[in-house]
Amino acid sequence: MQTQEDDSLRTLILTMSMAGLVSCTTLSPTEDPVYLRLTDMEARLIRIERVFENESLIQLAGQLDALQSETQLLRGDIETLRFENESAANRQRDLYVDLDSRLQNLETSQVSTAEQARAAALASAEAAAAANAATAAATAAAAPPVPIGSDQDNYNAAFDLIQSRQYGDAATAFTSFLRTFPNSPLADNAQYWLAETFYVQRQFAGALPEFQRVLDAYPQSAKLPDALLKIGYCNFELQQWDAARTALQQVARQFPDTTAARLAVQRLERLAQQGN
Repeated sequence: MQTQEDDSLRTLILTMSMAGLVSCTTLSPTEDPVYLRLTDMEARLIRIERVFENESLIQLAGQLDALQSETQLLRGDIETLRFENESAANRQRDLYVDLDSRLQNLETSQVSTAEQARAAALASAEAAAAANAATAAATAAAAPPVPIGSDQDNYNAAFDLIQSRQYGDAATAFTSFLRTFPNSPLADNAQYWLAETFYVQRQFAGALPEFQRVLDAYPQSAKLPDALLKIGYCNFELQQWDAARTALQQVARQFPDTTAARLAVQRLERLAQQGN
């Protein structure tokens, strides 16, 4: 009898165990501890990946900020260089305008002097006029003396004569310089100022070929725009309107953004206003 009861109890326990196993295999995913564990691990992995991604974004943001800072510094350097360049150009323009104004004043004063000289010449006797002509011819025929010293010394001496308004002596000095130092790096400047000695005395017919020689003999000279401008001025004074217009237009076209070009445009406007 006891044996039968024991067998019945074993059967009941076995039946309940099998039922428990069956019930474990039929749990929903939200109740399955393995599924919940995997879900938690996946969530933690996603959080870790986001941390790494955020650190990469922070590094990229830092690099971008550094690049922007360098760009701003470079932009500041460029603006500084541009300002310095414009300041230098303005100073050069002011110096040129001052020099041109001084030469214009010299030209104006020379007009009065030339008129007085013509009046005196008309009042002079024929004998005095003949004597003056003979003296001038002898002076022109005489070769200038050979200068002493370096090309720089002789150039400075000739330029000092221009500044002291001794234009005849300055022309002689520059002519002598060009004969003695034809290959000097100052030769183009000497040729230009030789032409100026005629121009400031309103001897435009004499100045014109001398300015033209700057263009022909020294095509790389820095004096090219100024010489071409004065060619236009000389033709303007000689009332050779077409030649003046051609030279002035060439200055404006070949040397834009220069003081010479600005002065050329002003003279072209004057030509247009006069109907020439």
